[in-house]
Amino acid sequence: MSSGYHTRWVVPEEHRESEEYRAAGRRMALAEAVYARRSALGWTPAERAGLAAETVESIEESGIDPTLPLIELLAAAFDSTVRIDPSHEPAMRFEAHAA
Repeated sequence: MSSGYHTRWVVPEEHRESEEYRAAGRRMALAEAVYARRSALGWTPAERAGLAAETVESIEESGIDPTLPLIELLAAAFDSTVRIDPSHEPAMRFEAHAA
């Protein structure tokens, strides 16, 4: 983990319960999952998923809310199964289909 200032931030418990905080967490989980899978494959899913490169970039910058249609589209592009479990880290991940 980074040793920068951000590692010392503490989010008050009342903020963790807000919908805005939870929505930001979902966007970050999608961003991390897309980046991890795309990096593992060594390519961008933009063309295979029918998404513009700018859209993929926005996803990876936590700028797009994860909707079920988007998650399904990305899973198909990555030839993967998506796992979502907020009680574990990472909360969302794309796993390659078994060969």
